[in-house]
Amino acid sequence: MQVSVEKTSELSRKMIVSVPDAVLQEKMETRLKKLAREVKVDGFRPGKVPTSMVKKIYGERVKQEVAGDLIQSTYFEALQQQELVPAGHPNITPSDKGEGFEYVAEFEVYPEVSLEAVNGLEIRRPTAVVSDADVENMIEKLKQQKKSWAVVERASEEGDKVSIHFSGVSEGENFTDGKVENYPVEIGGKQMIPGFEDELKGLSVGDSKTFSITFPEKYNSEKLAGKVAEFEIEMVKVEAPVLPELDAEFIKAYGVEDGDVDSFRADVRDNMERELAQGLKNKLKTAVMDALFENVAITLPNALIDQEIQALMKPYAERAGKAKLKLEDLNLPSDMFESQAKRRVALGLILGEIIQKNDIKVDADKVRATIEDMAKSYEKPEDVINWYYADNSRLNDVQQMVLEDQAVAWVIERARVVDQSVGFEDVMDRQQA
Repeated sequence: MQVSVEKTSELSRKMIVSVPDAVLQEKMETRLKKLAREVKVDGFRPGKVPTSMVKKIYGERVKQEVAGDLIQSTYFEALQQQELVPAGHPNITPSDKGEGFEYVAEFEVYPEVSLEAVNGLEIRRPTAVVSDADVENMIEKLKQQKKSWAVVERASEEGDKVSIHFSGVSEGENFTDGKVENYPVEIGGKQMIPGFEDELKGLSVGDSKTFSITFPEKYNSEKLAGKVAEFEIEMVKVEAPVLPELDAEFIKAYGVEDGDVDSFRADVRDNMERELAQGLKNKLKTAVMDALFENVAITLPNALIDQEIQALMKPYAERAGKAKLKLEDLNLPSDMFESQAKRRVALGLILGEIIQKNDIKVDADKVRATIEDMAKSYEKPEDVINWYYADNSRLNDVQQMVLEDQAVAWVIERARVVDQSVGFEDVMDRQQA
């Protein structure tokens, strides 16, 4: 076997593999003899068909099969011989050669990743604490979750829940299938298109109103996206929120069995501090990833970008399938996922280089600690821990996450870290966004 490699661009390679004619003929002869014992040809007893006749009838098919086998058996051997690691699948084309067998494999290779820029990276590390005011704000949010509604005889305002009859027309066509009746809307809940809920303020039961609003450009109905619509509404009912008292019944509903206010506040604070710790960890990790992506120069193989785009599109394809649509029916822009795919590919290669160059091994104790921490929020933590360890696939997901965290920690040790004080809400709001 002869192998030659041509560098056609920074990452692209053209590898030509030549197999001697003797090898080709030997493999064809073996295949033809085997076929002669199996095929049925009129005028010959089974197993007595001459090889020459089998070759005449099946020669071209056998040659194609042998060619496929030779590609399978020689491609990876040729890569090892040339010390090449392809990124993605190759494009293989058999060559027209008089004797023997030859094919051309075109592919990209993984780029070299220099970690010189890692030393001295400036990374902003957010720091925050849970204050008494944060705890009180959280308790107010918990009250909001348990709120009830009471009918009021006044004009509607922010925070009210109203019931309305409404209809909508765009470009002369009614798109609400007539009139929608007794439709509930929480003013300020952002369930309607921007601007709609603002138009509901200041109306009393029996009031009617007509107004125009432009649908967002990225509205989920292509027919209405970016279009101006005229709405007619009638106020049917106005209800104001009623928040529960901070009493034993309310407290027990959140799992604090003694119903004590101080115990409840302590429990809320513990949960907030745990969430904050995770939020700060995620923010720091994102800051590290941003710094690596912006400062470590790397040429990305198109094959890996294309693979990542396909992975990002998969959920959309599955959703389209459930709706009995084709992916093309969703009209997703071709470049919609490109920037995200490039970032993921780049960071994967950079982190992979950090892990390999520094021989970072996954820490089993950190894996255990991570699983235990995730299990804390469940009623039976031990069952959750056992669930992870009972399945190698689930356990591997956590191991990969921990290994990535260890690589991030390696970067932080070598970076110039600047602490930046932020509020609890700043961390958690962005966390939820």
